[in-house]
Amino acid sequence: MSTAIHRRVEACRAGTDPTLIARLASGWAVMGDPQVLRGYCLLLPDPVVPQLNALVAGAQTLFLSDMARLGQAVLEVTGALRINYAMFGNLEPALHAHVFPRYGTEPGDLGTAHPWTYDWSKARSFDATADGAMLAALRLRLRA
Repeated sequence: MSTAIHRRVEACRAGTDPTLIARLASGWAVMGDPQVLRGYCLLLPDPVVPQLNALVAGAQTLFLSDMARLGQAVLEVTGALRINYAMFGNLEPALHAHVFPRYGTEPGDLGTAHPWTYDWSKARSFDATADGAMLAALRLRLRA
């Protein structure tokens, strides 16, 4: 099966994904495209599996630990109030974890709603120039 997750992992392996932050023990940390919230990232497993339960217990723990590690880096780099984590796999039936920074400056009720409440079609695309400093800061945090 070829999903967007499979294609992004292949691009990360090839070094051609411009959103690539770092290779972690369980997979790849990448910035989200679009940047629906500034600093939105994902963790993509390598190898790609259909869901968390397809991993053996040790690999599950490693993936979840890497997800929390990425979240901590996003929290520190963005200065967000908190991090929201999500794993669904409904539209893209391959394991991936969303890491959303949440801010006190989010408009109206959006700050307490789930991130899919935002109009993703109006979110700006990842831009290597605009997001380069954040990507570099995240990379540095994850290397430490």
